[in-house]
Amino acid sequence: MSRAQRYTNLAAVILPLIAFVVAIALLWNSWVRWTDLVLLAVLYVLTGFGITIGFHRMLTHRSFQTSPLVERTFAVLGSMAVQGSVIQWVSDHRKHHAHTDEEGDPHSPHAGFAGGGVRGTLRGLFHAHVGWILTEEGGANRAKYAKDLVEDRGMRRISDNFHWLVLLSLGLPTLLGFLISGGSWKGAVTGLLWGGFVRIFLLHHVTWSINSICHFVGTRRFAVDDHSTNVFWLALPSFGEAWHHNHHTFPRSAEHGLARWERLMDPSAALIRVMEKAGLVWNVVRITPERQAEKLAARDPQPVA
Repeated sequence: MSRAQRYTNLAAVILPLIAFVVAIALLWNSWVRWTDLVLLAVLYVLTGFGITIGFHRMLTHRSFQTSPLVERTFAVLGSMAVQGSVIQWVSDHRKHHAHTDEEGDPHSPHAGFAGGGVRGTLRGLFHAHVGWILTEEGGANRAKYAKDLVEDRGMRRISDNFHWLVLLSLGLPTLLGFLISGGSWKGAVTGLLWGGFVRIFLLHHVTWSINSICHFVGTRRFAVDDHSTNVFWLALPSFGEAWHHNHHTFPRSAEHGLARWERLMDPSAALIRVMEKAGLVWNVVRITPERQAEKLAARDPQPVA
């Protein structure tokens, strides 16, 4: 990772946190309108799907095939989530799957923190949630873990222009806030604050919770060697990513919610189904009940502490 990218990532962690604190303070002084919350919600959904469908299920695991236009669109939306460039993100995540909860996993709460008691547990959770960004992010060998993207000229262009997409991610809500408020500078500032920084902050922490919480507490029902778990209360805000134990059992599956009630809380899979019916995606990977039964460890999910 270049120095500029490292500084961009560092700023992407610190500035939204500061802005979130500022936003809470300003909220009591009426520095939030319903239009600001609409901007936050719409951009949260768009950039969130950019991560879950684009960066993760489409590009990292190739859970379905699609056209270059759809692929590039989701790559741009994922970049606007400000979680790193597309090639960097995919490289790190594929490395995570190659070394899950073992030495070499960039963001496991377990690897390197075993036997440490309460202190070791807290250190592991902090590392998995946010600490790894300062020490491990961008460390995966791109030529090894994302060769297909490195050789894709369009993806290289999107990845190399990540810093401009960060500016777009912040400039768009600023401009929309300005226009919606009738040209008010206050509307521009609140648009940037809520539709930009606060939205990035919230999506960051939901995504990071998959790394930390979903490898520490939750339920498991399949026979896998890692510590991945399903956490139902994170399913909707993470657009289905919190069915993380299911995902680690069947990484190529486009649907992370496998049980009937889990599918109701997997919005990413629902959107993939809609795109499939519209002819925008095809060859969608799904897991049959028979394959699930082969991996079944127990009839009833068991809590993990």
